Amino acid sequence: MRAYAIRRFLLIIPTVVIITGLLFLVLRLIPGDVVTMIAASRTWQQELGTTEAVSTDEIRHAFGLDKPWYIQYRDWVGGFFKGDFGTSLWTGVTLTDELKTRLPVTLELSVMSLIIGLVSSVPLGIYSAIRQDTLLDYTGRTISIFLLAVPNFWIATAVVAYPVVFWHRSIVPIEYIAFAKNPLGNLWQFFVISFIMGAFTSGGTVRITRTMMLEVLRQDYIRTAWSKGLSEKLVVFRHAVKNTLIPVVTIIGGMIPGLFGGAVIMEQIFNLPGLGRYFLTAVTQRDYLIISGWNFLMSVFILIFIVLTDLAYAYVDPRIRYK
Repeated sequence: MRAYAIRRFLLIIPTVVIITGLLFLVLRLIPGDVVTMIAASRTWQQELGTTEAVSTDEIRHAFGLDKPWYIQYRDWVGGFFKGDFGTSLWTGVTLTDELKTRLPVTLELSVMSLIIGLVSSVPLGIYSAIRQDTLLDYTGRTISIFLLAVPNFWIATAVVAYPVVFWHRSIVPIEYIAFAKNPLGNLWQFFVISFIMGAFTSGGTVRITRTMMLEVLRQDYIRTAWSKGLSEKLVVFRHAVKNTLIPVVTIIGGMIPGLFGGAVIMEQIFNLPGLGRYFLTAVTQRDYLIISGWNFLMSVFILIFIVLTDLAYAYVDPRIRYK
């Protein structure tokens, strides 16, 4: 298994090179030119002391955008060894510096959402299966369908708007509260937002957990365990749950990167200074190097979690062996 893990992790390197190279090229092909946008901005005009548009050729040369794309890619990759994953064409601030202040916000939101999603979905799916066709089962299935059908951004918008309309007050502060300044205020703010994200990602987990649990409970070895007179607790948690968790682990492995992507919407709605909102601004402004740097980090992050998910199968199911 160790040799398998090493090979998988080493394969991440060429995969990341291919992904980042393609994205670096594709970004240059999308409509819109960042140089034209910068030339027309007032910031550059004020720095040069003029009200006229700045020459696009001068800006392109200053940023090195007049070089072939593969030369730009080489220079950008060369910055990795200095801890520089890209510098904003608009602000001149590196992505590394932005990560120091914005990553804790997105990380706190994603981790809390993951915990809430798992705590609310896996036990509900298991209990719904062992109490099939009961009131709790029907209730759990109805809730999961509702969570799958209703967009989470709609609920988030309603949480922001409706209390203000009806009660003239906001449940969640629309201004970011730092943990160092107000720990309770920070936890309450992130709990509400994380509950919205986590609850709506748990709808699919509830259904897949229930389906797999029902399938496992019908297996011969489960009937044998029942025939031996084992208690329900032993049959369910010692024999059935482990095999049920194999597809659930797959969903969790895909859910974690998805939470970072979903943070883009929540950070925009609740005005959080996280990486998702920063990336959305970079896309709007065609900030090539920041987009490329964020894609690089997300590619590495997702590929690592894919490998970890595959390795987790062996721990969940002892029958799985990697050679």
